[in-house]
Amino acid sequence: MSAEAYQVIARRWRPTQFSELVGQDHIVRTLGNAIAMGRIAHAYLFVGPRGTGKTTSARLFAKSLNWEDGPSLNVPQDSEIGNAIMQGRCLDVIEIDGASNNSVDQVRELREECQYAPSQCRYKIYVIDEVHMLSQAAFNALLKTLEEPPPHVKFIFATTESQKVLPTIVSRCQRFEFRSIPSTSISEKLMEICRKESVGVEPEALEAISRMAMGGMRDAQSILDQMISFCGKKITQKDVLEVYGLAGKRDMEALASFVLEADYTRILDTTESFSSDGLDFYRALLDLSDLYRNRLIENLKSKNSKYHPEQYLRVLDALREGEEFVRMGLSEKTNFEVTLFRAVEAGRTRSIDNLIRKISKITPSEEKKKPPNH
Repeated sequence: MSAEAYQVIARRWRPTQFSELVGQDHIVRTLGNAIAMGRIAHAYLFVGPRGTGKTTSARLFAKSLNWEDGPSLNVPQDSEIGNAIMQGRCLDVIEIDGASNNSVDQVRELREECQYAPSQCRYKIYVIDEVHMLSQAAFNALLKTLEEPPPHVKFIFATTESQKVLPTIVSRCQRFEFRSIPSTSISEKLMEICRKESVGVEPEALEAISRMAMGGMRDAQSILDQMISFCGKKITQKDVLEVYGLAGKRDMEALASFVLEADYTRILDTTESFSSDGLDFYRALLDLSDLYRNRLIENLKSKNSKYHPEQYLRVLDALREGEEFVRMGLSEKTNFEVTLFRAVEAGRTRSIDNLIRKISKITPSEEKKKPPNH
């Protein structure tokens, strides 16, 4: 395949049907019901983290509304209009980047275009990506169109920062919350892609990639693409950890135990090892927080752990408070160590509380057993 013809995995594997959309079943079900019941709103707001399927869903929904025998969520692959919409060739589905088309004049042009009937489709659909980037004047100009839109016009807005969208705009839209995609779902999709692309990959490598993507399918696919360029047709966990400066799962679990045990020497040895390997300390801190969160959940379920849930919570709070400190500080390593030491002290506070309770034997159950004073 020539360099000019190559398409990155994120584009090649972009969903062409709602059934291929990963991790957003609640969105698909709601949009499907709206079409089935004929309750199609004039404006939709898709909100969620980057790479979770907002723009793709906007295209798929536009295709569902406009294909020849629609509206229907199930669009055949040979639909000419459907394929034109997915490839960005349909004149009646207009995609606008809110970051570069954010002036009031451009929105006024949009308002004028709205009045004309669609040329080949059922609806004229405007997809405005990153709508929060519109200027205040542009928002106000758009508001007039949203109040009384022509019957043949639909709006789909997408944003990663819904709090920046005017409440008057939000109140006129049906809002859909796109969730971060679970790591397991991302790993399963990446495994499917690797099988189709004839790439051998260790499950642990996919787990590391999924963890790094932080809930975004597009990010995960971009990382996989880079790993294929780096490794060729065989990807190992070691490769992923080396390229992206990640700590191995065993190292992170050991570090988590050292913090709870207040083993300062081993904490320092581990951070020194991380530094020698060129690891990303901020990423390590995020991974450590995730690990503690999972341990907390297991602790709440089993209730047999030697550590109290409050101890995990205090350690987690200390790690969260240190995130900006590690990310923005002059010395990542030093700030990482200081954050871990603070987490140790936070965990020890819980242990002291437990000890005091045991010594004083003041527990809620014993309080109840005390006879009333006469």
